[in-house]
Amino acid sequence: MMNAADIELPEGFARSSGKDSYTVGEITADAFRHDPFNAWLFGKYRAIRALFHAQARRIYVPRGFSYRMGDEGAAMWMLPGGDSSLRLMDYAAIVIPALFYCGPRALQRALKTGEAMERQHPDFEHAYLFSIGVRQEHQGKGLGRKLILPVLDACDRTGTIAYLENSNPANEGFYRSCGFEPYGEPIHPEPGSPALVPMVRQPRGA
Repeated sequence: MMNAADIELPEGFARSSGKDSYTVGEITADAFRHDPFNAWLFGKYRAIRALFHAQARRIYVPRGFSYRMGDEGAAMWMLPGGDSSLRLMDYAAIVIPALFYCGPRALQRALKTGEAMERQHPDFEHAYLFSIGVRQEHQGKGLGRKLILPVLDACDRTGTIAYLENSNPANEGFYRSCGFEPYGEPIHPEPGSPALVPMVRQPRGA
């Protein structure tokens, strides 16, 4: 089974520890500032920012494999066998800001989204990319590809499938160029909502 020791981070990258959670949250929130799905889900950047901070602080930095490239980009993964389940305090850290900033309707959308994602999440062993993001002012420089490659290279070496949900149609070409293909039906938590598109990458050379 693929583990953290299989991932080789290049010079200029650093695996995130607890003290980096804030920075990882800030980078990824800024990257998703204009994301169409998250805009539908919350409508307010303060709530989007709170979500990514909570996910970084409570789940993907302490329990997953998160890393950043200076202050420009960051990625949050859950490796095979990892635990991304929401505990009571994790749940509260996500739900309370959504309710406070956006009201009960946004909270309802968030709950439906989580349930829909869980229903379609694959049961085969895989590395899960929760988020990858480059700050707005650094986008368009090829940094996203540099960020994603360390884990994809490890997937290739270990024969591990990678999985994600794409929340922005503009990113589909990027993910396809990295070897991802749509997997199953798009996720629509509510009729007419923007789609989350599940995508799977088979290990190359396997």
